[in-house]
Formats: sequence, structure tokens, C-alpha cells
Amino acid sequence: MIVSDMAMTPRAALLARYRAVRRRTEQLCAPLAVDDYQIQSVPEVSPPKWHLAHTTWFFETFLLRPLLPAYRPFHPRYEYLFNSYYETVGTFYPRAERGHLSRPTVEEVYRYRARVDECLGALVTEAPPDQYRELVFRITLGVNHEQQHQELLLMDVKRNFAASPLRPAYRTTPPAPAPARPAALTWLERPEGVFEVGHAGDGFAFDNETPRHRVLLRPHRLASRAVTNGEYLEFVEAGGYREPRHWLADGWQVCRKEKWEAPLYWEKSGDKWWQMTLAGLRPLADHEPVCHVSFYEADAFARWGGRRLPTEEELEVATAGRPVRGNFVESELLHPAPAGGDGQWFGDVWEWTASPYSPYPGFRPLPGSLGEYNGKFMVNQLVLRGGCCVTPESHMRPTYRNFFYPHDRWPFTGIRLAEDA
Repeated sequence: MIVSDMAMTPRAALLARYRAVRRRTEQLCAPLAVDDYQIQSVPEVSPPKWHLAHTTWFFETFLLRPLLPAYRPFHPRYEYLFNSYYETVGTFYPRAERGHLSRPTVEEVYRYRARVDECLGALVTEAPPDQYRELVFRITLGVNHEQQHQELLLMDVKRNFAASPLRPAYRTTPPAPAPARPAALTWLERPEGVFEVGHAGDGFAFDNETPRHRVLLRPHRLASRAVTNGEYLEFVEAGGYREPRHWLADGWQVCRKEKWEAPLYWEKSGDKWWQMTLAGLRPLADHEPVCHVSFYEADAFARWGGRRLPTEEELEVATAGRPVRGNFVESELLHPAPAGGDGQWFGDVWEWTASPYSPYPGFRPLPGSLGEYNGKFMVNQLVLRGGCCVTPESHMRPTYRNFFYPHDRWPFTGIRLAEDA
């Protein structure tokens, strides 16, 4: 008999949510061969084995150690190996060298996960009432943290597989059905006014989504969908990667240094373009959203077309009240899909904005070590909005602020255009 969440006690529902997310991470790893767990093709990505262990370290470090008195760490050196960047917790193994770790083995990492899951279950069951509120907060934060790593796991697997001359497939999936006709790009007129942005209400949000505050927006227009491969290909074939006048100075330097000629994962064979996907190498589909472009490329494309990138506030106000529906990881495509007739506001590709990742007015990071989660990264990065095809749908909301460095291309990043009215 299936028991609904409505019939569960709060503790049982919390534990069920925890177990479902943990199980989902392992399901995402199921298509991998044991050799795939170890690979780190570039310093920006992490091996799948590290993602499995780090998300477990999070629950061990921030829940079991402080809240379960009888708990003993699974291994004394895991705190060093699988700490990502928490300086207040202790030192950590260099990020760029995570692929050097043949030990612990994949089998040992799964045993680590099982042990922490077992102890976490005991903690949820036995925690005294005065500890329960903090327990709920930390588990909810940890679950959302693991969902972030589910997305990163797939991004990193794609980067690792693309580095192989064999161009292997993570999982064979059918391409998204081509629309009978491409969705026309229309412009959503947005009025001038003072609007409230930022998280409000009782649901979960990261600290960087708070506090709610007012912003002034000028009249502007937003494109109804993301830029497509076919539209971006016009920029490529018009010499966009050879013409510095469209580029920011830093972007042009990176473009020249890295010898960019097209988005990441595009390959040209003869007169035909191909694209590496999680299902292997496929012909480039004109109507799919362009993906794996840096902020520099997105900005150059917008300038080339006489447009600009939207601000994060413009996107949040435009999507407030819209249902969070789209091509997320649950669709099983694991690849951006052509826009439908009702627009394309969530899923498919993370959309670069022109907004620097900085604190909202009155922002306060979380107390203690958890304050390192977001606040210390609020410099030299840009905000992205909307989620992508490998984001869990339950993880997304209109106020969600993702962030990457402007040169990053391995995430599922794309472009929505804007213009002043």
C-alpha cells in the first residue's frame, strides 16, 4: 500500500524527502561504468565519485557530527578529502586534483553514503523536540544542496565524455521532437514601475535570494524564448568570433586565448555542424536553444544583433506568478528542446543576465560555517535564471539565483534577449 505524504507524520515526510533525493543521485550514476566515476577532464569539473562523497560529507558534517552525540565519522580523512570550500570547517583537498584520487573506491563511497543515510534516519527519528526545527532546516538545505550536485554531476559527466575521442553516450535518449514549425520569437512588453523581488513566504530558498526588496525597472521588452542554434549560427558564420567590436575587452581576450570559434561542444565536419550531447554526438538542430555559451559569447551575440541581455530583476518580475513548467531533468531528454507555443520561461537552458552576482540590500549570510555557502562568492560572477534541462523541477522557483564566472561554458547556459522600450 502506498502512503501519501499527507498521511505521514512530519518526521516521516522529512525522511522520505531526504531518501528520495539521495536515491535519485545514485540513479543518475547508474549508467556510468566504474571507470567513469574517476574522471576529471578539466579543473572546473569534479569526478562523479567526488560528488557522491561530498554530498554525503555535507550531511555528516552539518547534521550528524553536531546533532547526533553518539555518531563517529566514517573515516577520519574524509573531512579533508570531501570538504569543498568551507574554510571554517578545516583544510580541503585541492579542487583541481580531485581526479587523482583512486581511493576511496567507488564501492567504499557507496558504503559511506549508506552509513550516513542510516545514521541520518536515526537522527530524524530520535531528535528531541527542541532540536527538531534546526534539524528540518539543515536537512532541507542539504537536500537542495544535493539537488544542485545532481545537476553539476550531469554537466561534469558531459564535459568528461566530450573529452574522449570516442564521444561516448552517457545514456541513449531520443532527440526532442521537432516542432511542426519553429516557435516565432515575440516580444513581451514590460512597463516601467517599482516592483518587489526576492524570496517571500514559507517555502525554502537559499540565503542569496533574500531579503525581499523593491527595484525600479525601466520599460523594456523580453524575448518570448531562448536564442536558437540556427540564430546563433548566423553570428558564427557572419564572423562573430573574428570581430572584436562586438565583444567586451575581457571576453575578447578569453576568446582569442582559448581559440573559441563556436559554442562548446559544437564540431564542424565538412560543411555540417555537430553537437556533443549526453546521448553522444548528434547533428546540430536549428530550432533547439543554443547552449554552452559563456556570458562573453551571450553578450557579444546580443550586441551583434542590436539587443542586450536582460537583468535578473527583469526576468524575475516577468516570471513571477508563472507556473514553473518546462524541460527539466524529469523529462529525461537531458538536452534543450525547441520552444513550444506558450513561450519558454523555465528549463532548457540557464539564461545569462547582465546582473553581477552581488548581495541584495540588507543581505545577511547564514550564521556559522553555513554562511560560506553563498555569500563569499558574491564577486566577479554573473547571475543566471530559469533552470535547465538537467535541473530538478522541484528545485526551481522564480527567485532562484544561479551564478557562474563569465568565461564558464560547461554548464547548460544559453541566451534570452532583451531591449529597451
